Order: sequence, then structure tokens, then C-alpha cells
Amino acid sequence: MENELIELLKYLFLGLLQGFTEPIPISSSGHLILAQDILGVGQPGLSFEAIVNFGSLIAVIMVYFKDIVRLIKNGFHYITTRDPEVKSDFHFILMLIVATIPTGIIGVLFEDSIEKLTRPYLVGITLLITGIALWIIRNLRGKKGDKQITVKDAVIVGLAQSVALFPGISRSGATIVASMLLGMKQETALRFSFLLYIPVSLGVGLLSAKDIVTDPQLNTFMIPYLIAFIASIIATYFSLKWFMNIMAKGNLKYFAFYCFIIGVIALLFL
Repeated sequence: MENELIELLKYLFLGLLQGFTEPIPISSSGHLILAQDILGVGQPGLSFEAIVNFGSLIAVIMVYFKDIVRLIKNGFHYITTRDPEVKSDFHFILMLIVATIPTGIIGVLFEDSIEKLTRPYLVGITLLITGIALWIIRNLRGKKGDKQITVKDAVIVGLAQSVALFPGISRSGATIVASMLLGMKQETALRFSFLLYIPVSLGVGLLSAKDIVTDPQLNTFMIPYLIAFIASIIATYFSLKWFMNIMAKGNLKYFAFYCFIIGVIALLFL
């Protein structure tokens, strides 16, 4: 009974950790690798990461639900009426599609190879890189809104998201850094980053569906997985809300400091 409780707490912790670190620019995958190394915690099945990532996806959709509904509604409206008042939303959708393409191509071609790079010292290096990138943009205040995003901008942000396949490189950090270096406003960079997360995460989920269905340990770990899934939804939701406030105040430097500290610890002690 005690061992079962410890097992449930382990998955609760992993779900909370993944969920909390997913939206903020400190790399959820990197933190899971470090946590497993420090605590001796392993992920017993290939489906675990897909399940907790799906939990994060649900939370992101919840936070941006009104934006998603507006974009879909206005996108179809523009296609049928060419109403100039909703053209910006249609343009924003097109840029999200463009940004998804390089991520999808690179992910399909190289994800299996990159996922093998799970040594803690490599995570330490990539966390330091993330910290440097966040430090560079800490005081940037762009002027580009939704209407000003170009195809070139979308491709670059999509390529930046592909870099986040490396454990320790934050997906949100990479896309926000790229967006702000391209001159986007903070709120535009944040919205573009997380709405871009949705199609990419859906694609990963579909590709992982086979792993979930065929995972021989799925029945055994059904309850722990469910606990981690629910924990991921809750943690991602509140973490994203908190991060939106941080972005509004321009306090990205604190995430840079954090990445520097954890990166050095990983290099020296793990």
C-alpha cells in the first residue's frame, strides 16, 4: 500500500512539474530529465509524455479559448465575404499555418534522434543557452502587431520552435525570443507562441496515439497516468496565467537568472 502511494505521488509530482514548466521559458522536458536523474524517477512508458503534454494542450486551449473561437469564426467569415474588418484574423491564421510547417518537417525527420539526447549535462548546456537568449530580449519592446507578421517572421518562429526539440531548450522561450527579436509586441509574441503550440501539440499527439494504444504498461499505470494528466492540466493553466502577467510586466530576466542557476548546477553536480 505504501509503495502504491509513493508511486501515485511520483506521478503527481511529474504531472505538476511538466505542467508548471510547459508554458514558462525554462523547458519542461529538461526539468523532467533532471528530476528523474536527481530522484531516480523514470518514465515507465512511451505514452506518459504524450499524455501529460495533452493535458498541457487542454489547458492552453482553455486559456486562449476566446481567441481560438474568434480566429476560427472570423477566418471562415473572411473566406466567404472578404470582409476587410476580419482580414487581420485570417492573416494571423495563415501565419500560424506557415510557422507550423518547418516545425512539422524537422520534427518528423529528426525528433527520434534528438530525443536520445537526455543526459543531464546536455540539459545544463541548453538551459544556459536558453538563459542567454532570454537575457538578450529582456528589455525589448517591439511594435509589430498581428497584422504586421510576415511570412518570413512565421518561418523563423517555426524554425525556432524546432530548436526546442532539444531537451533544455524551452519551446515557449524559443518562440517568444524569436518573435521579439523580429520586432513583435510582447502580447503578440505571447499569443502567437501559444496558439502555435496548439497545432504542433495536436500533431505530436496524433503521432503518439499508437504509442499510447500499444503501451504494454498502460493498464498497469492507468491511475498514475490519469493523476499526472489532471495535474498537468491544472498546473499548466495557472502557470500560463501567471506567465502572461510576468510578460506584461517585462520581467523575463528572472527566468534568465533561473536558467543560468539550474544550468550550472546540472553541469557541476549531475
